[in-house]
Parts: sequence; structure tokens; C-alpha cells
Amino acid sequence: MNTKKVLHIDSNHPLMITQLAALGYTNVENYTTTKAEIEDIIHEYEGIIIRSRFSIDQSFLEKATNLKFIGRVGAGLENIDCMYAESKGIALIAAPEGNRSAVGEHALGMLLSLMNKLNLVDQEVRQGIWIREGNRGFEIEGKTVGIIGYGNMGNAFAKRLQGFDCEVIFYDLKDGLENQYAKQVSLQELQEKADILSLHTPQTSETMYLINESFINSFAKPFWFVNTARGKSVNTTDLVNALKSGKVRGAALDVLEYEKSSFENMFSDNSLPEPMQYLIQAKNVLLSPHIAGWTFESKEKLAQVIIDKIKLL
Repeated sequence: MNTKKVLHIDSNHPLMITQLAALGYTNVENYTTTKAEIEDIIHEYEGIIIRSRFSIDQSFLEKATNLKFIGRVGAGLENIDCMYAESKGIALIAAPEGNRSAVGEHALGMLLSLMNKLNLVDQEVRQGIWIREGNRGFEIEGKTVGIIGYGNMGNAFAKRLQGFDCEVIFYDLKDGLENQYAKQVSLQELQEKADILSLHTPQTSETMYLINESFINSFAKPFWFVNTARGKSVNTTDLVNALKSGKVRGAALDVLEYEKSSFENMFSDNSLPEPMQYLIQAKNVLLSPHIAGWTFESKEKLAQVIIDKIKLL
């Protein structure tokens, strides 16, 4: 009889249920119960599988007296009190390997669309508007692409830039990450050279509002900006001002400062902040609803990565 129980707080690819069962776990799927109600029963479980429905904080973890692991089906762990969980000997499992290809492709697709105004001209042609000279685009060839954050996502984006005959450089807090896809440089050098900036950092205290007025103005040249990382890494008011001034030539944003932490809804208070009103109307802005890592393939890959890491516990 199975005695090891795993609580699934969010729905995921069905392979997770079948493969955990094969490993001897009893799966309990609970996608609607409140966090407070789950706190009353969490002591029964050795594992939790979550995406982003709610945060797992110290109060929650104090009640999880038998918990051995938390599997977060995604790239980051910002919705978990990692330090406290680790102090209790709880293994923390994320799966950035599972959606890095999706993010790399999405970032490249957004960049190509942004630089060639594809979102704009598609709408114009549908309305019978035929403007060629006014819709000239720009090529990636010959440009310098700067990447901030060179983990799974930044690496995947750099890999997909091969063949565009552009220079790819990156800045990361960790040393020794340079490979065949990109050259590691100082932040100052990146800001001096970059024509394009793509952000691939996790949400931490160091990256909160990293992209602000001072940071943007430190770039030597106007640049295109792509963010498929976390919305709160960008001060949207400062980004809008840079778009208005031309310091940022265009922005492709898959994530927004204002989106809910669960990623399931657009805004935390169901209102439309003034900077967001500008972004929605701006012709040099491309938006998507936090789907860079959200492909049919990545759904399966993310689940499989979590299972493979649980097997190693």
C-alpha cells in the first residue's frame, strides 16, 4: 500500500501523475481549495507540486512537518520561501530546462516582429492600409545583442541568434559562463555596445526594478528591449518615458510589472495603470500574456524534468 503522498496544487501534464504513481507515490489533486484549508492538511504530505497558485511562505512551511520536496513546474522559485524551506531540509525542485527552448524561440520571435513592425503592419493591411516606406524594418545582422542573465533562458536565446551574423554578448553575476554562443562582458561594456537588450534574469531582490531610468540612460545607444523574464524587473514608468524619448526604440514584453503573482490574470487590482495604457496604444510595443515558456512541448518537458529530479532524491 502506498504511504507516500504528493499534493498537486496546480494542474500539469498527466505524465506527472502516472510517473509519480509508478514511483510509489499516492497523488492527491486539489486545484481549488484555499491556502488556509490546505495548511490544515499539509502535514500529511511528503511532496507538493505547484506552479504559481499561491506562495509557499514560512507560515505554510511550519505546518508541513513531513514535507520532503516541493516541485515548482516552472523556471523560478520566487513564490517559495527558499531559505526557510532549505533550513527544514526540504528539497526545492524547479525546471528551467523544461521551457528554455520555448523562451528562446519566443524572445527571438518577438524581436523579429518588433524590429520589422509585423504586429503593426498586419493590422494595417487587414484595414486596407498599404504603407511600405513608412514601415521599413531593421535587420539583426550587424547589431550587437546584449543579454542580461545567462542561465538556461539566456543561453537558449543566444543559441537561436546563431546565423544572424550579429555580435552576442552577455552580463551575468556568475563568472566563467562564456560559450560558443556568446561572449561574457562587464555590464559597462554591454551598455556601451548593445543595440538590443534581452532580459533573462530570475526575480530576486537584486533584479527587482533593475531596468529603471538610471539603468536605461547608461546605454550609449538607443536600443530595442525584450523582456521574457519577470515583469517586476522593469520600472514601467521609466520604460515608457524612455520609449517616448526614443532612448528605447521599441519594447517586446511578455511579462508586466502589474500582472498578478499567479500569472493567471492581467493586473493585481483589476485596474489599468497609466503606463500600461501607454504601452497598449504604442506602435513600437509588442505584448504577450506571459506565454514565452508556455508551449505544448514545454508543458510536457517541464513535468518530465520535475519527475527526473524527484527520482534523484
